[in-house]
Amino acid sequence: MRTFSFGPVLTMKGRKFKGLRGWAGKPFHPPLTALPVAAYSFAAVFDVLSRSVNDGRGSLGRELYRAGTFVLIAGAVVSVLASLTGWADWHRSSQPGTQARRTVNAHAILMISTTVLVLLDLAWRLTAYPDNPFTPGRVAALSLVAAVVVSVGATYGGSLVFDYGFNVETSGDHPVWHESETDVFPGDPH
Repeated sequence: MRTFSFGPVLTMKGRKFKGLRGWAGKPFHPPLTALPVAAYSFAAVFDVLSRSVNDGRGSLGRELYRAGTFVLIAGAVVSVLASLTGWADWHRSSQPGTQARRTVNAHAILMISTTVLVLLDLAWRLTAYPDNPFTPGRVAALSLVAAVVVSVGATYGGSLVFDYGFNVETSGDHPVWHESETDVFPGDPH
């Protein structure tokens, strides 16, 4: 009896390429979202730690503030790719008037709001407070809000996949979800 299977997961043979959406069974969007979600969460943690370890000299507080800035920049760069692939999924995979499209729209507006918050956060960091010895309070607050909003937005993205099976398809390019104009809640008979 075999214990592991690696080949089928890694092979691209037989998978249809779908441009910005990726390959059948191997979409681009989900893996690209992991880094921005983690980066924005870590930035908030670094900022809170920066403020809490501030000893007046600012050595550790300054390094944590810088770490928060760097992870925000990395998250923002990758979020451009995630948004492009997300737009392709929205454009090609969801039909207007369906529960999936409405949920995708909610997910998108939350993630766009997060991006705006992160860009404001970075603007403050890089222009108003570039040499601070620790994270300023308003910057830390903005990082915390961005972390909360990205977490809620990621919850909507996860619901699309795990609750609705949205954009989940077999390697043979067959969708495993069905369109519905009415909202379907967990536990409701279909």
